[in-house]
Amino acid sequence: MVDDKDRLGSKLRDKQRGDEDHYFAQQDKARLEALKAAQGVRPGLCPRCCVELDEQTREGVSIDQCHDCGGVWLDRGELEMLSERM
Repeated sequence: MVDDKDRLGSKLRDKQRGDEDHYFAQQDKARLEALKAAQGVRPGLCPRCCVELDEQTREGVSIDQCHDCGGVWLDRGELEMLSERM
């Protein structure tokens, strides 16, 4: 009987952790959306750190790279163009 209780308690704790993770993921998403709306993400600026992006050409495709955080940003269709050329 003790084993059944422990097993069920473990499953309950797993569910509670999952619910907690889901809750905080939703909270983080809502905060990020609010920050983006408040800052007004503008083209040409890094979405992560709001520094101006440097435009570079790789494999004939223009990509944007942030010199501050090192992020690489692609416009619509550029990933497909890069994958076709590789």
